[in-house]
Amino acid sequence: MLAIKNNIMAANAARHLGMSYDALAQSVERLSSGLRINSAKDDAAGLAVRELMRADIAVLEQGARNAQDAISMLQTFEGALATDDEILVRMKQLAEQASTGSYATAQRTIMNNEFAELANELDRIANSTEFNGISMLDDSATVTIRFGGGTNDTIDIVGSDMTKSGLGLSMASINSTTSATAAMATMDSAINTKDTARAAFGYKMNRLEGTVAVLNVQAENLMAAESRISDVDVATEVAKLTRNQVLAQAGTAMLAQANAMPQMALTLLR
Repeated sequence: MLAIKNNIMAANAARHLGMSYDALAQSVERLSSGLRINSAKDDAAGLAVRELMRADIAVLEQGARNAQDAISMLQTFEGALATDDEILVRMKQLAEQASTGSYATAQRTIMNNEFAELANELDRIANSTEFNGISMLDDSATVTIRFGGGTNDTIDIVGSDMTKSGLGLSMASINSTTSATAAMATMDSAINTKDTARAAFGYKMNRLEGTVAVLNVQAENLMAAESRISDVDVATEVAKLTRNQVLAQAGTAMLAQANAMPQMALTLLR
């Protein structure tokens, strides 16, 4: 029907043109952001899953950093024990030297003074070695490393007492052949104690390195899953963009044609 008051063709063309522009705007938004889901209206369920995955990824990444920080802490203390190793070897050497009867008392006193100074240095190292204010060589403090939200996502690191009293060297001396001979056994025990502590730090580092590797793999897999849910398929979206551009252009042309239709009615009124 040819009418002037209501242009049904123009209204229909305008409605389709609006739909094409909305779809075109959505394609532009997705391609410019790189995301298929930019708001809850795009995919409410997908958005909820994505945000949970993002939280899990953030926890895993922070857990890996926590484990790496713990490795740095253990390297600090293990390095201090490497110095203790050299000191203890020298102390045992002095004990062996002082245990023989070919030295005078004055010479053995010099050896004993060095022995005592080295024991004091063990004390100083144990009391002064820290990582971020944490001391693990002067007592048996336990540090808990957390790398997840679960009850099993922790590793406890137990400190060791590497002071001269903790090593049993408080009363040790080599000022006589008898005490020097006794100090030999004491030094063996101290070295074993130090080796046990150093080995504990070593295998904790190995365990933490394995933890970091696992956490990184988990985070990578979750990121891949999150990408499949959230990221835009560029090839598919470009195809939609092209189609919507053609529809928008066609709709604009048809709207112009529809708006010209009432002009035909005017020819009948002349």
